Amino acid sequence: MTAPRQPRRPVPGPARPAARPARPRPGAQALRLGSPRPRLRAIGVGLTLVMLVFTVRLLQVQAVDADAYAARANLNRYIPVTLAAERGAITDRTGVDLATTVDAYDVTAAPDLLTPERIKVEGAARQAAELLAPVLAEEVDVLEQKLTANPKSKYVVLARRQTPQTWRKIAQLKQAQAEKARHGKAANVLAGVNREAHSKRVYPNGELAAGLLGFVNGDGRGGGGLEAQLDEVLAGRNGKRVYAQSGGRQVPTGDVKEQAAVPGSDVELTIDRDIQWAAQNAVSRQVRESGADRGYVVVQDTRTGEILAMASAPGYDPNDLAHADRAALGNPALQDAYEPGSVSKIMTMAAVLEEGVATPMTHVEVPNRLPRADRAFADDIDHPTWHLTLNGVLAKSSNIGTILASEQLGKTREEANEVLYTYLRKFGIGRPTGLEFPGETPGLLAKPADWKSSRAYTIPFGQGLSLNAVQAASVYSTIAAGGERVQPSLVRGSKGPDGRFTPAPAPPRTRVVSEKTARELTGMLESVVDDQEGTGTKAKIPGYRVAGKTGTSNRVDPTTGRYHGYTASFAGFAPADAPRVTVYCALQNPTRGSYFGGQVCGPVFKQVMEFALKTLQIPPSGSQPPRLPVSYDGQ
Repeated sequence: MTAPRQPRRPVPGPARPAARPARPRPGAQALRLGSPRPRLRAIGVGLTLVMLVFTVRLLQVQAVDADAYAARANLNRYIPVTLAAERGAITDRTGVDLATTVDAYDVTAAPDLLTPERIKVEGAARQAAELLAPVLAEEVDVLEQKLTANPKSKYVVLARRQTPQTWRKIAQLKQAQAEKARHGKAANVLAGVNREAHSKRVYPNGELAAGLLGFVNGDGRGGGGLEAQLDEVLAGRNGKRVYAQSGGRQVPTGDVKEQAAVPGSDVELTIDRDIQWAAQNAVSRQVRESGADRGYVVVQDTRTGEILAMASAPGYDPNDLAHADRAALGNPALQDAYEPGSVSKIMTMAAVLEEGVATPMTHVEVPNRLPRADRAFADDIDHPTWHLTLNGVLAKSSNIGTILASEQLGKTREEANEVLYTYLRKFGIGRPTGLEFPGETPGLLAKPADWKSSRAYTIPFGQGLSLNAVQAASVYSTIAAGGERVQPSLVRGSKGPDGRFTPAPAPPRTRVVSEKTARELTGMLESVVDDQEGTGTKAKIPGYRVAGKTGTSNRVDPTTGRYHGYTASFAGFAPADAPRVTVYCALQNPTRGSYFGGQVCGPVFKQVMEFALKTLQIPPSGSQPPRLPVSYDGQ
């Protein structure tokens, strides 16, 4: 075998010389690198300018326009909310609520949160309106219009004074919408819907004393009656709360500034709820049965002038103004002016007795007709010549006898008119009652110089002048109080937020006639009720002496301004021997059954007076009436 051949090793040779640099060709220019400094300088200048712009803008935002931008930021961030003051309650004299407040909420929204730019959804306002409409019992279009009327607004009221139950339903809708938005199923179109705590006015007794109490309007202010008259006392002072918000929600850790609301004062009236109920029940039933246009009853404390009841019919429920008859929203007992008729004769008799020109026993010959001025006057029935005492003139309610008595007040008719006018004014006719009730009428009483023609003879028996029901009641309370007029009052006092009771100022007192004249008038008024010849026998109350007077007058139709129908009335007080309560009743235009005051209002007077005497626990009379003679022997 032969051995393997070894590989041949290379033989080293001489090294290859390095390549020489290329020489430039003749005529060619050499390449040179440019300097970077100009470029760097340009870039530096540009950056400096940019930084300068940012610096200037920063200085403008943080220094020059800082306040403006801060205010704009706060405007977007902070939400002001009014804290409504709780309205004071109105109670009767025993503390029973006649008007009170309960929790309620205004439903509000932030329209700017529903714009397409903010919520990224078209028709967000419409969607929100559709969700809220069934809960708020409102039309979708109405709510949508509120949400879109001012898209940049951050506050709009969608519904006022909603119940807590209504707000709970809205809160549940908001929660459901937020849950859908969290899972990307829908936009939260209710994010900007919020509530403001308010109070809702409630009248626990419905129609009771509605004409007197009035009502509260949609803005929470008094819209009528005592609610309007005493609004400043009842309303209190609203507070304010400002809180930080984001996305329509309050920031839990954000700033909150709050100025507390000051509650209104409670007002205690002179009204007795139970007597008010009796008066309203009686007059409402009589208005229905008599087919009358309306009626009113006033009950007054003869010693203090306090109004214990002021009822009118037909009435309304202040809890449901939407369905109330607009014609019934007022208080006709103070706002109706009408001719009183024969209940006014007591003022003529007061003047005659006080001037000393006659006594209750003075003889008055009353013919069937009495020619005066441009007419012949008559009584309500034809009769032969009556031979009456002055007491009998009042008991039988003779117009002719009253004219003859009034003529004794002066040597001439003009002088007699001046004297009578003075007494009518003293009794409060033709001037405000002092209650300062909204819309109250002072009545009409012309100056004596204007008592032309037959008017000078009709005014003594109650035609040709006008008054309201409270004025009529006050006349009889004046006689019951011994001839001293105590200005009527409706408010006993108020209780502030501190719980301190402040009584109302004592009402002014004015002497109208002497105590002697008042006693004589009281005896004459008892004859009207107690004597079988009197016109007020239906007002008798067993165990009590009653002084009263009937009234039946021609009525001026408020629509046509002409006489049409009658005003039936009855006024009186009891117990006559120790007067405590005055009751006055009037019905306008009774069309079924009798229209005479003794027949229509006498029973109402009796029912209300009996109830008041029992409620106030006034004992029966301890003596018998004087039983003055009604007539004399004319032979």
